[in-house]
Amino acid sequence: MLKAGIVGLPNVGKSTLFKALTNSQVLIENYPFATIKPNIATCIVNDPRINDLVTIFQPTKVVPTVLELHDIAGLVKGASKGQGLGNQFLANIREVDAICQVIRCFEDNNITHVANKIDSVADFEVIELELIFADQEVIKNRLERVEKKAKSINDKILLAEIALLKKINQSLDQGIAVRDQKLDEAEKLIIKPFNFLTIKPLILIANIAESDLNKKENHYLETLKAYAKKKNLAVIAVCAKVESEISEFDEAEKKEYLAMLNVPMSGIDQIVLATYKLLNLATFFTAGPKEVHAWTFIQGMKAPECAGIIHTDFMKGFIRVEVYNYQDLIAFGNEKKVKDGGKLRVEGKTYEMQDGDICYFRFNV
Repeated sequence: MLKAGIVGLPNVGKSTLFKALTNSQVLIENYPFATIKPNIATCIVNDPRINDLVTIFQPTKVVPTVLELHDIAGLVKGASKGQGLGNQFLANIREVDAICQVIRCFEDNNITHVANKIDSVADFEVIELELIFADQEVIKNRLERVEKKAKSINDKILLAEIALLKKINQSLDQGIAVRDQKLDEAEKLIIKPFNFLTIKPLILIANIAESDLNKKENHYLETLKAYAKKKNLAVIAVCAKVESEISEFDEAEKKEYLAMLNVPMSGIDQIVLATYKLLNLATFFTAGPKEVHAWTFIQGMKAPECAGIIHTDFMKGFIRVEVYNYQDLIAFGNEKKVKDGGKLRVEGKTYEMQDGDICYFRFNV
């Protein structure tokens, strides 16, 4: 399951956004540290292709793709050293695949700001620095445990790891996140077990006011976008308050409300799509009268690997995959016509799965 962590300063709208994303009830208060324990919930990935497959196959069961979200307590300057609620909450997001940082880009005298001023770039830098400090703490602890031993027994593998950690730490000292450091694939493999926070793909979520949804300019948002562009980071503008309200609507009401606001896509869907793009993910389907099921895979994966996502036995005993694409199904109208039209193919172990493929795996264990 794809996992994303939501971080940010207190009172930037994290928990409001989390409620909207997951349509779950969480504590939302106007004071720091209202969220004491991490909120964890799942959000259905709104893939319109699922609805089409359901219409065509009329299955008895539907399993969409889901995103698991972790909302942790608001971080403050010094969090990595125990300020606020301390860095214990940073540990809650070490296992996630991507981090979404919520940044306040609206003015509201009724909602306090922990720094008593709105500064989107400064807010980003506070959180980024705390994540850097947390990664440095991991490196420090690791070096303290193994450096002396590695030198005494001349363990070449461990010594190479130590040299790499020191190199990474030097860049962290300069404020360079691990994701921005030039590491080759072998080096990334060495540090993978450490789950560094600043190596994780990052999306910036600018929380704007409802009145700014259709405005061409928002100073805080534009400043953040210009800064993020230099760091090659994506920025998505959402209004957490509106997202929270429409999360309780049915699909028809939601579309009508978004159209009224002149917003083409909900912020929630934008965030999910951006996360998929950032992580180079795509979706294949298994479909039939019993079940329509969406499966997430990494683009570039071969058919046997994708079969293994369903069950390890599928990968071990993989023979072939019978496959056609969603677009062909829509063009022809049903599976029989797809087959009659010659669009169903039989592919082997070297086939690279494509987004929207509808698959029937053949295997023998």
